[in-house]
Amino acid sequence: MSQKDLPHAAKLLTIWLVIGLVIFLGIKAWEHEREASRFKLAGQTVVLTRAPDGHFHWPGRVGDIAVDFLVDTGATSTALPQALAERAGLKPLGTISTQTAGGSAAGFAARADIALEGGVRADRLMVAVLPNLGAPLLGMDVLGRLHFSQKPGELRIESKE
Repeated sequence: MSQKDLPHAAKLLTIWLVIGLVIFLGIKAWEHEREASRFKLAGQTVVLTRAPDGHFHWPGRVGDIAVDFLVDTGATSTALPQALAERAGLKPLGTISTQTAGGSAAGFAARADIALEGGVRADRLMVAVLPNLGAPLLGMDVLGRLHFSQKPGELRIESKE
């Protein structure tokens, strides 16, 4: 390759890099829009749309840490992965053994301040912290305080008050 060809090659490389960047940013914007559309607030009603993984997800916070809770109506209590609990500064209150969909699991109990999009809060909630849990699970200890109804692909949640 001669020096005369270098500017042309550099231009082509730059064009392809820009095209790749535009495609990448477009995909990221589409993913963000798809994620945002799974949660809607209609007045006092939270509307969750089923995600591609088949579950309902409810964005929220554990302390100051943003999380995406998996809504689990089959779980008695809310459960958090140990790595998340450590990042949130939760302190173990004692060891626990619990039954999960994958069998029994050992972990520890802790208290957490849970805040969900749409204004739902559970302060100092007793949670199970499990080392091998893949995602935070929002259980009936929180969901039982709410009125929820389901139709295909949609979960509507309202306060019981």
